[in-house]
Amino acid sequence: MILFLRLLCLVIIGSMLGVTTWASLHQPLGDFARGATIRDPWVIATLFDAYWAFLSFYVWVAWKEQSLVARLLWFVAIILLGNLAMAAYLLRELFAVPAEGPLDPVFTRRNPGTLPLPGLLTAAAVAVYLLA
Repeated sequence: MILFLRLLCLVIIGSMLGVTTWASLHQPLGDFARGATIRDPWVIATLFDAYWAFLSFYVWVAWKEQSLVARLLWFVAIILLGNLAMAAYLLRELFAVPAEGPLDPVFTRRNPGTLPLPGLLTAAAVAVYLLA
């Protein structure tokens, strides 16, 4: 199961990088945000659905991470990068256990709160949004 989840997270990261690159080459994020499409009821509903999912996932991350700074960085990364940050978090957790080991520690082990990965993701997300 751990190998499957690792592969799934890698596919999520790869596909999200691919689709966001493709979308950015066709329409800058700023143009989308200013356009009429953003007012479409289904776009709004989809955004609500996505951001509630991001927030729900973040609640689990906030419980796992014991450092306030790590919690804040993960919040910004998840809100700005969505599934990219969520898959990166899961990959970090999945690679912290043996491939043949039990899955329980992935979901129940609490972390002291390391800063490099959420710091890097947050910096990248802020840079992307400032350049958009």
